[in-house]
Amino acid sequence: MTNDVWLPIPPEEIKGLPEGPNYLFFDGGEFPGDPADCAVYVVPYMKPLEVRTRPLERMSGLRVIQTLTAGVDDISGALDDAPPGVRLCNARGVHDTSTAELALTLTLASLRGIPGFVRAQEEERWQGEFRPALADRNVLILGYGAIGSAIEDRLAPFELGRVIRVARSGRTTARGDVHPLTELPRLLPDADVVILATPLTDETRGLVDAAFLARMKDGALLVNIARGPVVDTGALLSEVQSGRLTAALDVTDPEPLPPGHPLWRVPGVLITPHVGGPSSAFRPRAERLLVEQLTRFVNHEPLRHVVLTTGA
Repeated sequence: MTNDVWLPIPPEEIKGLPEGPNYLFFDGGEFPGDPADCAVYVVPYMKPLEVRTRPLERMSGLRVIQTLTAGVDDISGALDDAPPGVRLCNARGVHDTSTAELALTLTLASLRGIPGFVRAQEEERWQGEFRPALADRNVLILGYGAIGSAIEDRLAPFELGRVIRVARSGRTTARGDVHPLTELPRLLPDADVVILATPLTDETRGLVDAAFLARMKDGALLVNIARGPVVDTGALLSEVQSGRLTAALDVTDPEPLPPGHPLWRVPGVLITPHVGGPSSAFRPRAERLLVEQLTRFVNHEPLRHVVLTTGA
């Protein structure tokens, strides 16, 4: 039985890895060994899809694929040739802290007009203005999983008017009700800020379309730290170009956003280049996940965060 584990972090730098497997370092360059001997493939982080999927067709002994991303929509689409029984696990929990921080940053920066003040600083121009605060705003979090909950953690001190939680299915939490997607049309008009934290699925692709945006109140802010294709870019452009809505986007469709795209220049739109996950918070949380998952693997215990099993 194969026992190689390919890691995108040098194994000697990860404290607590269980004994037994043969750990090999692979971050997208030359193969460190025969892919057929790889039992656990930890997908390199922030590499092009063709780099991350390149070894898969030769990994005939593969048993586990562990991503270091919360979303697996790209990798899951490249598993047609994977052996049956391969478990695909995501990195639920690894990016909660960093992504929630960015969601709060984008929200505050957009509401308080920070991009305009940065441009004024570059021009050595002192010009104040009256801006909306986050306090007393109603914030709707669409996608109330681990990241959505972490976003609410960081919103809690800001004296909000109300937090509206929405997920695929309704439930009750210690903080209050989570509304199902079916209730979204009646909830949107009450939100001053809508934060998208939902995974990209067939159900959520294009969810934020013209009808969705039309239900948002005049002057509302859309914050997307989920995936670009959750939003219909053309519909969003229409709303932000009219000035009725503003937006803060860490992800876009297309992505990367090409030079000359109209989103770059629309007043009231703040764009960051998909940096929700990569921060100093990433590495220690990723290492803790890998140690836990590999310990479970070695001890034949159930893995966490299994998204799908090939051939099932």
